[in-house]
Amino acid sequence: MKKIILIAGIFSFSFFYAQKGENYLQVRYGSICCGTPSTEPVDKYVTQFQKKNKIKNLEIYRQSGLGREGEFNLYIGIDNLSKKQKTAFMKGLKSAVETQNNARQKNHDGIVGFEETEIVKKADLANARNLTIYKK
Repeated sequence: MKKIILIAGIFSFSFFYAQKGENYLQVRYGSICCGTPSTEPVDKYVTQFQKKNKIKNLEIYRQSGLGREGEFNLYIGIDNLSKKQKTAFMKGLKSAVETQNNARQKNHDGIVGFEETEIVKKADLANARNLTIYKK
């Protein structure tokens, strides 16, 4: 009887653990007149965050083809971060995006959008077109 309960417990634990949803942050790159802004500030921040927190790799997808001037979205996976790391990552990412937007030429350069409350689920990405692995 104990073996059956143990096996059922292990099975249910692995089933619920496997059902964990994957969450992504969305960073939008839009154009005003002359193309989209560079991804360099966001890439640099992500790389620095990974080194500082000793994280292997964050999963990043790119969805292209969203407009006539090359608009695209980046989706950054945050499931392998602790709660404290997620908070710090979102705060730093928001700061990097705001710094990039403040440094742009208002009538010329595109804009980067990021909302820390906007979480995209993996199921939503499964239906997205033109989605490729950006970094893994």
